[in-house]
Amino acid sequence: MKSILLAAFGTSVPEAAGAVGNLVSETKAAFPGLDVRLAYTSNIIRRKLKRERNVEIPSPPEALAKMNDEGFTHVYVQPMHVIPGAEYDDLKSVTEAFASIKGKYGFARVVLGRPFLTDSHDCDVMAGILARRFGKFPADRGVALMGHGSCHEAGAMYAEMQNALSRVTERVFIGTAEGEPSFSDVLAALERTRLKAVVLSPFMVTAGEHARNDLAGDGPDSWMSLFKKNGYEVETDLTGLGEYPEAASLFVERVRELVK
Repeated sequence: MKSILLAAFGTSVPEAAGAVGNLVSETKAAFPGLDVRLAYTSNIIRRKLKRERNVEIPSPPEALAKMNDEGFTHVYVQPMHVIPGAEYDDLKSVTEAFASIKGKYGFARVVLGRPFLTDSHDCDVMAGILARRFGKFPADRGVALMGHGSCHEAGAMYAEMQNALSRVTERVFIGTAEGEPSFSDVLAALERTRLKAVVLSPFMVTAGEHARNDLAGDGPDSWMSLFKKNGYEVETDLTGLGEYPEAASLFVERVRELVK
């Protein structure tokens, strides 16, 4: 028996969970002959969901152990992460550990797929998706995208992503909630365009707490507050990548690469 395990960081924001659900639904539609399951890599979010809403979502090792016990022989583990950072490293460690188990407690095959961004080609493809999406907004508005950010070496993908965007659009810029590029980098880039209005949107799979607090919140350090302080007219588009039709299609292609 074969199965697909989708591994998302997760979200505790009900309004943001639809992005994850959309990717699960698209995967199920694309692979009707395979069992498709979901795990969250964030233990904090999993425990918060259990404590506050009595919602139980397994961790990757819990999901894999259960699938083994149910008799699955082949499992394709596809991450919903944007970059191959620390969460991806942990998922890789778990996948390799299960792949190393021999005998009746092991699988015949367990393999791990790629996140959205792993190289410059991936960034070019994503830049096209973003340029088409935000090209629909009026030309007098810049676009500031907030990624999660990371101290991991994979955080360099954000700079690569900005390079790719610069090749296809002059008004979409990426910063991060944690790390580089920072808000200051995005502000400086927008100031060079001389535009005085900006659209704020998350560059994350879900528009969760970072999007609703650090990006579009009312606090003095949110990007919304800081842009307003600098004289910008601000609007928000709280839509996660998982809700973009083109990004969902790209995700399904990642799964298809893995299954092949």
